Amino acid sequence: MTTVSSSKSINTLLWAAQWLLAITLTWSALTKLLTPVNELAQMWPWVGQTPVVLVQFTGFSDMLGALGLLLPSLLRIKPILTPIAAVSIIVLMLCAALFHIVRGETSQIGVNIVFALIAAFTAWGRFGKSVITAK
Repeated sequence: MTTVSSSKSINTLLWAAQWLLAITLTWSALTKLLTPVNELAQMWPWVGQTPVVLVQFTGFSDMLGALGLLLPSLLRIKPILTPIAAVSIIVLMLCAALFHIVRGETSQIGVNIVFALIAAFTAWGRFGKSVITAK
């Protein structure tokens, strides 16, 4: 009985992590893709100091990550893509942290670290602890 309860708890925590990351990444993506650069630069100074194509690329990457965290698992079509998306988000967050460190913005990397840890939990769980199977 403990195994089933524990398994259900882990699965629930994994879904919560997936949704939290997906919602946050979707917000980030839509903000980067739909907000004028001058407005974005007031919120995130790096936006005004980098090429617009980089901002758009990060927005597009965020959206792909959000979709990858949810759609394969929800639809049960190639659900192995969910933990792969989580690993990709870890890489994205490490790149973002490195970007901020190089720019001397170390105070900005806390969010990247937290999201990388949530993505790592998701990858760990969906690769082995609570695997979602295909239809």
